[in-house]
Amino acid sequence: MNREEKSQVVEEVAQDLGKYSSFYVTDIGGLTVKQNNELRREAFKNGVKLRVVKNTLIRKALESTEVNLDDMRDVLKGSSAIMISEDSKAPARLIETFSKKFKKPLPVMKAAYLQESLFIGHGELENVLKLKSKNELIGGVLAMLLAPAANIVSALQNNAGQKIAALLKTLEERENA
Repeated sequence: MNREEKSQVVEEVAQDLGKYSSFYVTDIGGLTVKQNNELRREAFKNGVKLRVVKNTLIRKALESTEVNLDDMRDVLKGSSAIMISEDSKAPARLIETFSKKFKKPLPVMKAAYLQESLFIGHGELENVLKLKSKNELIGGVLAMLLAPAANIVSALQNNAGQKIAALLKTLEERENA
């Protein structure tokens, strides 16, 4: 790979890293050719972009982003691949599925960068999977805000609503009498 090709790869990876709010650095070196092809097929089906890139090129691409490279230095050794997706947890689910299928941690999650948080090591995979996305959190807050209003509407539609209406009618008649 000549210098021009390397700079083009760095630019493409930097654009991908800038376009998405999360990315994963994985090690897929222990996979057989058949497993590798299956992983790539599943990644494509699930909307995960998988790209094997040299560590030095990943470092150069990361330098143009806001990711703290100091924490990533120890991770960028050996063979590395980058997984990127619109759904920030799709690569983690893919890694988990393959780990269960082959009964060993392959591919290995070296690091995950999710919306300004860095998770280092395959042991953090479970924590990444437990995280709620921004939309899930907003939905939870909205559900909590709407719950009291929904309870009032529900009460008004049930027998309690009829009782309240009768009580209000009785109070109104007392005032008018």
